[in-house]
Amino acid sequence: SIIWITLALGPATTLANRHMSTMLKNNSLAGYRAIADIYNALMTGVVLSLITRRGPDIAREFVFRHFRRQHLEKFLPGLAKLGLDTLPHAVACAQYHYISNAVGGVKTEYLAVSNRKAWVRYPPPRWIWRGTAVCAVPHEVNAAMLHGWHGHNGVSLSNPRLGFVCTGMITTGAPGLEGYYYEYNHVLSPEERVRFVEGGETMPRTDMAKTPKLDVTNWPAERLHKVYRSYAMEYVRSLLPTLNGLIGPGAVREEVGRAARLIGLQFLDDCAGRLGLPLDVPSPAAFAGFLAELQAAQGEEVTVGVDSGEGCVGQRGWKLMRGVDLGNNDAATAAFDAWNGLWVGALAAYDRFLTLDTRRARSADWAIEWRIRARSLAAEDEQNPI
Repeated sequence: SIIWITLALGPATTLANRHMSTMLKNNSLAGYRAIADIYNALMTGVVLSLITRRGPDIAREFVFRHFRRQHLEKFLPGLAKLGLDTLPHAVACAQYHYISNAVGGVKTEYLAVSNRKAWVRYPPPRWIWRGTAVCAVPHEVNAAMLHGWHGHNGVSLSNPRLGFVCTGMITTGAPGLEGYYYEYNHVLSPEERVRFVEGGETMPRTDMAKTPKLDVTNWPAERLHKVYRSYAMEYVRSLLPTLNGLIGPGAVREEVGRAARLIGLQFLDDCAGRLGLPLDVPSPAAFAGFLAELQAAQGEEVTVGVDSGEGCVGQRGWKLMRGVDLGNNDAATAAFDAWNGLWVGALAAYDRFLTLDTRRARSADWAIEWRIRARSLAAEDEQNPI
């Protein structure tokens, strides 16, 4: 639930010297789901925007770099954390994808044929190509995920004979993405680390009751929802720095910001429904509470209140991106502004006669303030005469 306070903000008060205390705690399962869904949609939307506005080559390179970054950060520590690092390499890799994706809410299947061959399958619907988006994703963009992650597992394990054989991809009409890790008798060239052999082998039917599973029977619902949320958050943590390096901060502000605004517009109703935000009588205060609850759901320290009729949300730090190298101040603020497009779009869908004023400062940590206020229509009319 939201704890309401009043932020006493004088006109001369600056963001840099204002003290923000933690006033909002969020243990809302609905909040975890809402933030996860909107970040899932943002990842999909960014890829589609790159395809249509920058071309499939840029989209493919982004997907490759994004998943290679995730692989290098997560794969080996994840194997150890899940207790898979002592298994035969093919089996360990397939189980890793099966378990880690399943706890993040992605449908997966697994089958080990031998110590040298183990299948993994991602049935539809594909998490990353949400809804009808799958119709617009070129094969080579989808395949870049396998080159970025699956094909590098053997390299990370110092096993140059381990590769991945893809036997089906949903973007070519197959019932999901499937394939198997295989340990060959020879050292693989970089081009052999991922092979595509659609139309031949297919993963045998599996008995899901007999497949290994992470024991979550004693996990409370909150922990399960947090894992689901964190899975989606990791995509944003990789997305922003990857695109900063690929297309530059200015283009990130433009392209990701545009996609984020559109996602905010499209998903406001879904998120509002989850969090109980009434849409029939909009107000700055109600949207401030909604925005604060979303930020708290991803673990941020936030304050929320009303000042002179304006909804106010303050945030100390940006936990979502903590520990992520966003580059210099210009690159970091470009990444922030792009991400902030989500809430600009959400407010526009909520009430097009309200506006979101955002102030952000970055030194040792971030200091962020949002103000929701009525648009000054008279001033806009003066600037845009008929």
